[in-house]
Amino acid sequence: QVQLVESGGGLAQPGGSLRLSCAASGRIFSLNAMGWYRQAPGKQRELVATITNGDNTNYVDSVKGRFTISRDNAKNTVYLQMNSLKPEDTAVYYCNAGIYVSSTYYRNIWGQGTQVTVSS
Repeated sequence: QVQLVESGGGLAQPGGSLRLSCAASGRIFSLNAMGWYRQAPGKQRELVATITNGDNTNYVDSVKGRFTISRDNAKNTVYLQMNSLKPEDTAVYYCNAGIYVSSTYYRNIWGQGTQVTVSS
């Protein structure tokens, strides 16, 4: 059983910071790209940031310069440092990862989500 467990969400004031973590556990042969998505009430889930296993990163325009995605392959963990938070960043944030559980068996896994609320 492979799973992703997120942590670090919560309440922040506008202009504040939060750091999200997502750890993969279980039968992991190797990790491919990992990423963060978010879904605000009444809206579709959207990509926030991704990072490949070669540390190439990609961000949605609305978070560029404010959010930083990183990963620690030794810990099978991906992070999202969120600075200069805005009320429009309020959403449930989901971790996603492409995981090989064997040399040939690939799975795309989602975490359970963590709430981020930006409000004064």
